Amino acid sequence: MSTLVKEKEIETSVETAQQLGLLPEEFEKIKKILGRTPNFTELSIYSVMWSEHCSYKNSIKLLKTLPREGKNLLAKAGEENAGLVDIGNGLACAFKIESHNHPSAIEPYQGAATGVGGINRDIFTMGARPIAQLNSLRFGDLKMEKTKWLVKGVVKGIGDYGNAFGIPTVGGEVFFDECYNVNPLVNAMSAGIVKVGETISATSHGVGNKIYIVGSATGKDGIHGAAFASKDITENSADDLPSVQVGDPFQEKILLEASLEVANTGALIGMQDMGAAGITCSTSEMSAKGEHGMKIYLDKVPLRQQNMSAWEILLSESQERMLLVVKKGKEKSVEQILDKWDIPYAVIGEVTDTKRLEYFLNGELVADVPAESLVLGGGAPVYTREFKEPAYFSEAKNFSAEKIKEPKDLKESAKFLLSHPNICSKRWVYNQYDSMVGTVNQSTNFPSDAAIVNLKDTDSALAFKCDCNARYVYADPEVGASIAVSEAARNIVCSGGEPLAITNCLNFGNPYNPEVYWQFVGAIKGMGTACKKFGTPVTGGNVSFYNQSSYEGPVFPTPTIGMLGILEKKNKMTLNFKQEGDLIYIIGEMRDDMNCSEYLYSFHKVKLSPTPFFDLEEEFKVQQAVKNLIRKNLIQSAHDVSDGGLFITLAESSIYGNIGFDISTDEFIRSDAFLFGESQSRIVVTVAAKDEDIFLDEMMKGDVDFSSLGTVMGDEMTIDEETFFKVEEAKNIYNTSLENLLK
Repeated sequence: MSTLVKEKEIETSVETAQQLGLLPEEFEKIKKILGRTPNFTELSIYSVMWSEHCSYKNSIKLLKTLPREGKNLLAKAGEENAGLVDIGNGLACAFKIESHNHPSAIEPYQGAATGVGGINRDIFTMGARPIAQLNSLRFGDLKMEKTKWLVKGVVKGIGDYGNAFGIPTVGGEVFFDECYNVNPLVNAMSAGIVKVGETISATSHGVGNKIYIVGSATGKDGIHGAAFASKDITENSADDLPSVQVGDPFQEKILLEASLEVANTGALIGMQDMGAAGITCSTSEMSAKGEHGMKIYLDKVPLRQQNMSAWEILLSESQERMLLVVKKGKEKSVEQILDKWDIPYAVIGEVTDTKRLEYFLNGELVADVPAESLVLGGGAPVYTREFKEPAYFSEAKNFSAEKIKEPKDLKESAKFLLSHPNICSKRWVYNQYDSMVGTVNQSTNFPSDAAIVNLKDTDSALAFKCDCNARYVYADPEVGASIAVSEAARNIVCSGGEPLAITNCLNFGNPYNPEVYWQFVGAIKGMGTACKKFGTPVTGGNVSFYNQSSYEGPVFPTPTIGMLGILEKKNKMTLNFKQEGDLIYIIGEMRDDMNCSEYLYSFHKVKLSPTPFFDLEEEFKVQQAVKNLIRKNLIQSAHDVSDGGLFITLAESSIYGNIGFDISTDEFIRSDAFLFGESQSRIVVTVAAKDEDIFLDEMMKGDVDFSSLGTVMGDEMTIDEETFFKVEEAKNIYNTSLENLLK
């Protein structure tokens, strides 16, 4: 056995460990695992693998309480690089969402671009071809020049990378609030298709099998990126710019095609992309999963820069790189494909039976660690942090709507909401994304509550949705997270789909802050309750803590839900009004409730109020009723009531349908609450006059509240016989407001 070399220039101590982000007790644990004091390379390895970003040490215990089993699941959470769900026709969908928040806060273009690249690699390393991308973006006050810079950089980064990579961006959400002034959130989601039984696992076994690094050369970009993502944003965070990776979508495109071709050869034992912690992460996770070890020769790794240290090579997060473990005797078939695609590669090691990772540089053993000790569920530490209810929670419950004066002119409020950046059209954003690129499967681009992607050569389609109202989660983490899951499901149901499963991106502040951890605990509980109700197990995702600055505090707790649904029979259930004379109904009960609404928060500047009314049982019944109506072809359109309330729901259906409406409010409910309140579990549907009797018969059979609102008609938006807007006027306000705010 080779003798481990000590790195003479740096003597490691508990102080060194703390500088690398490790706790004193974690340094002692490492010494116990190794039976000695680690050298600097080994300590660097543990610092990234035991960082929050890689180890989930402050969240894994709670994550394991989420429902993780379901009839359609082909892989449980944590088993593979992404969730895997059976979607029928011999096909499976791999899908996942991840954050790239900290890099995007410092360098928005590359931060967002490499987030897109990384999440797509998670999909195609499983042997699945990506077919759809989504994103969830959060920014601060649009009056700030920095916010405008961040928005423009992030959107361009996503668009440039995704468009060049050739995968359509089919949906997403954009939200603005001052809490994201310093720390924006950039969550990227990708989904791909693979034949059942033909996936590639991120594992390693078979003594003597060769280990290949494939793709771009390794440089100093992204070093300690995982650790960078595991600390607060400070005024000096720009100094961490080397922690932001640089992407190349064209390299990733050929890497995708070559990877899928290699996957079909039967020559692979396993394949994994190099994301956070680079070579360290991929070698340790594959070895631990396969219960084997590896010898890795770092001088064999193709480098972009000279004189890189062992720890720099190991921790680099240079993009567009993969690790392949190839069966003995099959090397030539893999190399021929890589040569055909002109993709660089190198054999950098072999599989051993030691269960240890032995890293060599120029013939010297520079690190020797047990693979299992580095990974999630292995030797990495697991904590449950202290938590306590924040003072604002009880304060919010003191809110009374009686203190809010109803505006004399409701049209002023309606115009305010139509033009608000959280509500108005995001076409300035999505026009920079190619939603139709690629020919394997096709996004419909019909206006619907969820993104619909047809599955080629089948009668089926997939539905995708990213959703979270972080203001609700801040007001009550448990209820708010339940609403996030429920609204994602509601959007898929309104689009004619059946919810199947979720992935999540859990964006929170510092877990060592007891009030932040209280938010996290509540959100996990609420998410789990709703997922159980809808039968949508959690397939995996990402936890992103430390989304806060040292001078502005934490962002709103933002557990972004990425939901997958299935349309077993393609339909065209959209949100737009279809024809004059159709009758407008609302499924679900109207309530005198303006809690936590955009109207209350932004128009009246009331920042603290409870969540809007929500009852999970009622929500489930409303969704079941609408599914039944769609199945029986009894409705012309469906659009859920969410941000901005009923008025915005009707306005959007009108704008996208180029037809007006005439409705009446309820004398027993405040007009502003009726129009702009955001109580949950409501869906606006339209019914052709010829189908009204059958529709009413069907609704009377159930126990779901419903009521008539009015009629689709004309070119005006009329409420209680008063014209609020011409449709064209409303369309202009809705479509141009964000672009004007960004000037």
